[in-house]
Amino acid sequence: MALTPQYADLDRLAIEVPSWAYGNSGTRFRVFGTPGTPRDPFEKVSDAAQVHAHTGLAPRVALHYPWDAVDDWEALRAHAQDLGVALGTINSNTFQDEDYKFGSLTHPDPRIRRKAVDHHLECIEIMHRTGSRDLKVWLADGTNYPGQDSIRARQDRLAESLHAIYEHLGEEQRMVLEYKFFEPAFYHTDIPDWGTSYAHCAALGERAMVVLDTGHHAPGTNIEFIVAQLLRLGKLGAFDFNSRFYADDDLIVGAADPYQLYRIVAELIAGGGYGSPDVQLVLDQCHNIEAKIPGQIKSVLNVQEAVAKALSIDTEALDAARRDCDVLLANEIFEDAFRTDVRPLLAEYRSQRGLPEDPMRAFLASGYLDRIAEERVGGTQASWGA
Repeated sequence: MALTPQYADLDRLAIEVPSWAYGNSGTRFRVFGTPGTPRDPFEKVSDAAQVHAHTGLAPRVALHYPWDAVDDWEALRAHAQDLGVALGTINSNTFQDEDYKFGSLTHPDPRIRRKAVDHHLECIEIMHRTGSRDLKVWLADGTNYPGQDSIRARQDRLAESLHAIYEHLGEEQRMVLEYKFFEPAFYHTDIPDWGTSYAHCAALGERAMVVLDTGHHAPGTNIEFIVAQLLRLGKLGAFDFNSRFYADDDLIVGAADPYQLYRIVAELIAGGGYGSPDVQLVLDQCHNIEAKIPGQIKSVLNVQEAVAKALSIDTEALDAARRDCDVLLANEIFEDAFRTDVRPLLAEYRSQRGLPEDPMRAFLASGYLDRIAEERVGGTQASWGA
């Protein structure tokens, strides 16, 4: 099958995979173990490298600190490079320490706010050693009851704390600020939506950008509108791709609503964010019952399929229909691309680049899962918090 010119743009797709996806995870009630689960960040990176080796889509691995703490960051960086990948975003963690029970960067106690700021400064030092560009900040900060704390005062503290972190970034480094509309704070969350994140990022400066997590919105939210607006404002710094049925389920991207994923990707392409080094695509998923590496392979392939469909949109015909205000024709053109079966084309695309036509089958046949199950015996398997 000959690849049409627009499909050459598939070469621009690169997705950062999360180290924590390879550790054990589960529900709020139990974390489930599996044979061969990594016991340290080196083994996590080894598993992540398998995703890139079989798909060509995942050249970077995001780390979570202190979950991924090592004695020698340069050794971890070299290990990644030896396996053909690089270390990516450093994710901070201010939601698993007893001191942060009532907040971290927004806590009423200046001592605890200082502790949270210092944690992020430590993350920046790690970034220098790993070669990472982005510091991702997600906060569990908020309140559960009206009157528990001053909403406005917490915003003032947040602005002050973020500024203290931002001014320590290196010239080539960025802060990417995530949002989430609830959980674990149920009355109000200090960064609940893209507008709040945008307001703080705009106040901080050019190297502060918004992170859009596809699972962090109220039901019915038009996520592609948010994508369009943040691209228009020059403030979309990163995606966290996952999927959900009810809340922040962190399921395989595209699992709940493949059409939504397509719509989001189509807007990303239309707005100039696809393939841009300023818009980092990242998975943020936990594989609770499915195998970890296959779960990540399926995830990056789902994104690739959505991108291929969006690249097949007849943009000239769509623009003409829009100019004519032909509502149904415009919708038909847009939906026709979504209905296109791009799987044969993608198989040919991979074959031309020396990759397996069916990455999932190739990985399962490689024997890697059996090998790590035999080799990784003893020690403590990585999980939430480690």
